[in-house]
Amino acid sequence: MIAVRTPRSVFRPLSLAIRGALLSLALGAVLPPLQAAEAPAADELRSYAIAPGPLGRSLAAFASEAGVSLSFDPALTDGLRSPGLQGRYSAAGGLLRLLDGSGLQLLPRADGSYTLVRAANTDGALEVPASLVTGLAAGPEALPVEYAGGQVARGSRLGMLGNTDVMSAPFSVVSYTAQTIEDQQARSVADLLVANDTSVRVVGGRGDIVDTFTVRGFPVNSADTALNGLYGVLPFWRVPIEFAERVELLKGPNALLSGMSPGGSVGGAINIVPKRAADEPLSRVTLDWSEDSQVGAHVDVGRRFGEDNAFGVRFNGVYRDGDTALANQSREFPMMALALDFRGERLRLSADLLYQKESFEGVARPVLPGTATRMPDAPDSSTRFGMRDSYLDQEDYSLVTRGEYELSDDLTAFAAIGGRQSDYETIASNSFLVGNDGDLFNALARQRADRRSYSGEAGLRGAFDTGAVRHDWTFSGNRLYTREGLVYLFDGMQPGNLYENAPHMPVPDYSALDGSIPKTAESDLSGVALSDRLSLFEERLQFTLGIRHQQIKAKTYDWDTGVRTATYDEKVWTPMLGVLVKPLDELSLYANYIQGLSQGETAPPTAQNAGEMMAPYKARQYEIGAKYDFGSLLATIALFQIEKPSGFVDAGNVFRSDGEQRNRGLELSLAGELREGLRVLAGATYLVPELSKAANPDEEGNDAPGVSRKQANLGLEWDTPFLAGLTLNGRLIHTGQAYLDAANQIDVPSWNRLDLGGSYRFQAGGTPLVARANLENATGEDYWLASSGYATLSLPRTLTLSLTADF
Repeated sequence: MIAVRTPRSVFRPLSLAIRGALLSLALGAVLPPLQAAEAPAADELRSYAIAPGPLGRSLAAFASEAGVSLSFDPALTDGLRSPGLQGRYSAAGGLLRLLDGSGLQLLPRADGSYTLVRAANTDGALEVPASLVTGLAAGPEALPVEYAGGQVARGSRLGMLGNTDVMSAPFSVVSYTAQTIEDQQARSVADLLVANDTSVRVVGGRGDIVDTFTVRGFPVNSADTALNGLYGVLPFWRVPIEFAERVELLKGPNALLSGMSPGGSVGGAINIVPKRAADEPLSRVTLDWSEDSQVGAHVDVGRRFGEDNAFGVRFNGVYRDGDTALANQSREFPMMALALDFRGERLRLSADLLYQKESFEGVARPVLPGTATRMPDAPDSSTRFGMRDSYLDQEDYSLVTRGEYELSDDLTAFAAIGGRQSDYETIASNSFLVGNDGDLFNALARQRADRRSYSGEAGLRGAFDTGAVRHDWTFSGNRLYTREGLVYLFDGMQPGNLYENAPHMPVPDYSALDGSIPKTAESDLSGVALSDRLSLFEERLQFTLGIRHQQIKAKTYDWDTGVRTATYDEKVWTPMLGVLVKPLDELSLYANYIQGLSQGETAPPTAQNAGEMMAPYKARQYEIGAKYDFGSLLATIALFQIEKPSGFVDAGNVFRSDGEQRNRGLELSLAGELREGLRVLAGATYLVPELSKAANPDEEGNDAPGVSRKQANLGLEWDTPFLAGLTLNGRLIHTGQAYLDAANQIDVPSWNRLDLGGSYRFQAGGTPLVARANLENATGEDYWLASSGYATLSLPRTLTLSLTADF
């Protein structure tokens, strides 16, 4: 069972009243359990406006608003409808009113939470199954409940603030669930986000050595993905997804909330929530196949032990191997994740261990314009024109431990510490165009890298009242140390052509790079932050204030001599202000000002001030937005502006940090159920990515390279009425034209991608089975994906099949 708690400080009067009533009932041995027809007297009342709909969804919505912990088996509410709830009720009274006539019975548990059983069952406690439904009790570490349709959650983590309901977050956030990951058969975080989120595009991805995102038009490195809010502990180049319960996206800069990310990304923050063992035992096996001949298996096992199932173990293991849909490419992928946790009355502990290895024979790399004055037409997507005898071997080991202890009803201490070892070796090549007809040269290079990182955070979270104002505050400190070793050797070019698979050619002798890898760089990012959320008028008006003091230390070393070549030590303050107003229960209006941090660039060797490091770059975001919850459909709109500094060499050959990219945008999104059995994930983004300050005055006002002005996603999922258990889905992804260069002379055309899929749930011999099929790029479109200075070829039409069994 997932532990979901209401902050005791926020609802303490209500909690005490309910617990007092429940204690009286428990002491009265002759009294039966609470029945749906009975409603206890209450002295703590709140107004509710719960829309009519499926009973399970209504109960979850009420639990979220009331701040109570409620757990039940969704099968109990299947087919049951709720007339909704209008008026003022106590927490217990509201639940009983919603259950009126349902044939279900509300039972209190010893910890003050509630559960449901059928009215005929008068036993005490109830074991809660793995697929539980839980009201979001606003607890900063509680896993938010799924929203209607199950594809996204009602809340997500806001860095140091912890989990927050989407309607109470003064930011644009979304949290994709394990159900979405499984039904779409996503193989990485990149697969999931580009298929569903209109603000995200991926350059590279499957077939390349690294996943590189853009969020709101700014690059976000795969290495900047967090695990439960902690940076620097997930695999460096590509983050697996099979161990993830949620993939959360916070759009825009977030230095106050999460601290500076390792790569200084400012477009957004991606956070992974790992799977935990549920109360019901889980033994799940999935066999899968994808084109050309990738075969794999995924084992997911979960168990809980001890008194009240306090100890949990969850294991996810994956192995895939075989040829991919790209010509002359094969991939081997083993992954293991072990999640341990303990949940006590006040103490909660967890540990996550992760191992991942990825090996490619034949790497797909980007194309740079070179001497071309335009991008040639995209070749067949299955063509691998890059260096034939390239390869990649990368291996990551991660460990993270986390603890939380309630010192009192109004004060909680938390801490986390983790680390990662990442080893990497490749012989790969970028391709440089020669002219406009598709001829190219493949650059030959070998890299070996050794990256180690140690990350930690600790803090206090509490609450208090000053008159009518409620304060929910957090004080935290974090630190991320990274040591990098890198050796690199460039050795000439091999000729090729975009429209031909590369032939075998001799590979240079790179044995000079064998042996130990010397330290070439290290960084130390540390900071302390304080935030306070002020709530008035029953949380209808909220102000979130915060400030962070960030220190950035960096050193670089010559890999031959070990001599330090540069030192960087800067300190900076970053504030944040968020305002949220709820004029209606279902409507939230918000605004925010927040900053992002990146390490300042270093002047190139050809500049007069060669080696000089610029002060940290501060990106600034101004955003206003609205969120409307229709009960089963969540609609959001956001208007934003992000300004990010950059450096350039001026006319006097001096490197200065006087450049700036300014992205102004409008985002629309829709998630949930259009009607029962028809789910939607959709959105549209319009961006104006302007080079507001540039070295060349003629380029000021141009579109920033690698950013499309128009992006849209439409995903639909339909439970067919003609065959029980059959679900069909489809997604259409559109991305507009984008430039590769600041002069806006070389562009790539707009592109569209259609994905189709379906799943069928059935039983064989009493064993629940799910068969899934997904066809990515169903129409076989060939197109370029744009980035700043280079383009990547689209993925070919790819069929993926799987069969999942629960034992």
